[in-house]
Amino acid sequence: MEDIVQIKYALDTFYFLVCGALVMWMAAGFAMLEAGLVRAKNTTEILTKNVALYAVACTMYLLIGYHIMYSSPEGGIFPSFGVLIGAENTVEDVLAGGDDAPYYSVASDFFFQVVFVATAMSIVSGAVAERMKLFAFLVFAVIMTGFIYPIQGFWKWGGGFLNEAGFLDFAGSGVVHLTGATAALAGVLLLGARKGKYGSNGQISAIPGANLPLATLGMFILWLGWFGFNGGSQLVVSNISDANAVAQIFLNTNAAAAGGLIAGLVVARILFGKADLTMALNGALAGLVAITAEPLTPGGLQATLIGAVGGVIVVFSVLALDKLKIDDPVGAISVHGVVGIWGLLAVCLTNGDASLKAQLLGIVVIFLWVFISSLIVWSIIKLVMGLRVSEEEEYEGVDISECGMEAYPEFTSSKK
Repeated sequence: MEDIVQIKYALDTFYFLVCGALVMWMAAGFAMLEAGLVRAKNTTEILTKNVALYAVACTMYLLIGYHIMYSSPEGGIFPSFGVLIGAENTVEDVLAGGDDAPYYSVASDFFFQVVFVATAMSIVSGAVAERMKLFAFLVFAVIMTGFIYPIQGFWKWGGGFLNEAGFLDFAGSGVVHLTGATAALAGVLLLGARKGKYGSNGQISAIPGANLPLATLGMFILWLGWFGFNGGSQLVVSNISDANAVAQIFLNTNAAAAGGLIAGLVVARILFGKADLTMALNGALAGLVAITAEPLTPGGLQATLIGAVGGVIVVFSVLALDKLKIDDPVGAISVHGVVGIWGLLAVCLTNGDASLKAQLLGIVVIFLWVFISSLIVWSIIKLVMGLRVSEEEEYEGVDISECGMEAYPEFTSSKK
């Protein structure tokens, strides 16, 4: 019996770590997607943001964020503040615990959670691309990953008041994706649009990305990583019931992405008369975001439809934000925020334990907390060091002004 318990513990810990590694690989997906959707003269800087934010997120969550999220009183509003992760489980803890025994390593739980924090911060980087100062962004990343994200994460996943109220968010349509998009929205509103994006007479000028093959690769990396994102959130795989659940989650995650991509492609064709690749890419990501709040209870066809609705929503959301002159170069606010809300509401369609009232409460609380706190932090950064590069630096490209090097020196010139 002891051998079986230890094998189950080892298997679930290993599964957790592998899923965490898949989610970590999503950092590469965001980097490639964003590098493909910005102009060539801003590529090095967006890559620097993505690699640096991952390191900042890992460090801040280790120092304080994990403690805030998982060491606070159940049902509470105010988290506990402390540092570092708790002590590791021992063989005696596992064998003596019975049904309440820990079933995976504390360190594996930390690793799985920290890559989610980095995902939320990655969402911000694309929305503020091409005109924000690099170190202003990184200062915000410190506060976002150390405090803003963990506090709202505690309210749901740490057993806080949203969890007690019955708010359901299986893998993070709200806790991760809506949070990242809301922080991005606050930053974009203070930052303003890129020069030349919107004309004085209301015209909207397209600013194409430099490398669509790279953006497509980024989307596929994210699609792959999402199996760890959603599948790992089942937490356990070492028994028949949980193994079947993990398989269903993988199936539904894949189906929703496919549904979102098809819907985004078709809607773009109807609206524009062309097969818009960027809408197809964002459609797939929208499908993934939509299913993340509840990837277990739908059937495969239901998951496809939930993803397809997300794919439709994202096209119209991108167009609506442009009309409102909210400049988001990669569509992150639409994909992760607007569709994140849809995903949280869609839980009520397939999960009998879901309450529309609780889901709306979670949406409102997460949005208000993240938006207000982010707006305050962005405003302080703007006051102290400024958010935006100069007009000349934006024209020449932030690769030169922020990083001193170009990503494609053979093909571009900072003076063009």
